[in-house]
Amino acid sequence: MVSMHVLTSPLPSQIWQWRGHGVHYVRVGQSHGSRPPLVLIHGFGASTDHWKKNLADLQQDFEVWAIDLLGFGRSAKPTADYGGVLWRDQLRDFIAAHLDRPPVLVGNSLGGYAALCTAAAYPESVAGVVLLNSAGPFTPATPPPEPTVLQRLFKTLRGAILRQPWVAGLIFLNVRRRATVRKTLLKVYLDPSAVTEELIDDIIRPAYDPGALQVFASVFKAGGQGATVDQLLQQMQCPLLTLWGEGDPWMNVGDRSQNFQQYYGDRLTTHFLPAGHCPHDEIPQQVDDLIRDWVKTHLLAGVRLG
Repeated sequence: MVSMHVLTSPLPSQIWQWRGHGVHYVRVGQSHGSRPPLVLIHGFGASTDHWKKNLADLQQDFEVWAIDLLGFGRSAKPTADYGGVLWRDQLRDFIAAHLDRPPVLVGNSLGGYAALCTAAAYPESVAGVVLLNSAGPFTPATPPPEPTVLQRLFKTLRGAILRQPWVAGLIFLNVRRRATVRKTLLKVYLDPSAVTEELIDDIIRPAYDPGALQVFASVFKAGGQGATVDQLLQQMQCPLLTLWGEGDPWMNVGDRSQNFQQYYGDRLTTHFLPAGHCPHDEIPQQVDDLIRDWVKTHLLAGVRLG
């Protein structure tokens, strides 16, 4: 067991210019021989700050990078079509600009979907993928029944309403309230002591940046558009580790795990953990140790860590 480390100074923030926009990232640790670098990718509404505990610990054994996806954290929030294609290309270009070899992409929730998009489209750029309660839809096993006329009318009206900017604005104003953020975190974390005032501050801060509402509206409007997870898995070639916080109220992790197994088979390693939607922050030591062991077993046969 590796003892838990704590960062005693602010994260070493840097800005990279991508397509005319500032992208925030963090780098800690040094290159360790044949060990691949790690690139940590946050979930929706989070940022590099959500990886503080993991950065402090994993830097002992890896060169570790964490990046704010465009539209989140301390990265710019321009008007854009936000989704898997945009973040896929951002990650591909970031790897090409900063890393001297393919990394392991480690993504939570939305960040997991971005990692899958990148590994599927650019297999030569990625050595492996680690997913923590990854987001993204699978193709339904059976086609949904044909909607009735009334259901089609209701869907059309609902879509028209939700596309109104003022509707997204009202939802966003509520979502970024401190009380709402605290309530949401307490729902998705099994351990309430992990929901600290610092964590709430880290989530709220970027939501007040110029352009944050437009990013929210764009993602909100896009909904489930983009490639399905099964389509991405059928294009991927690298080893895959899925870590599931079993207490996640937002997804049925048992069913999702079976879907991953169906499409990725023996190239997949899976663990279920006593945590909610963000196991890397709730039980960081367990997550970090599993990542270490998986890298050693699947990417570094015969190479000793530590």
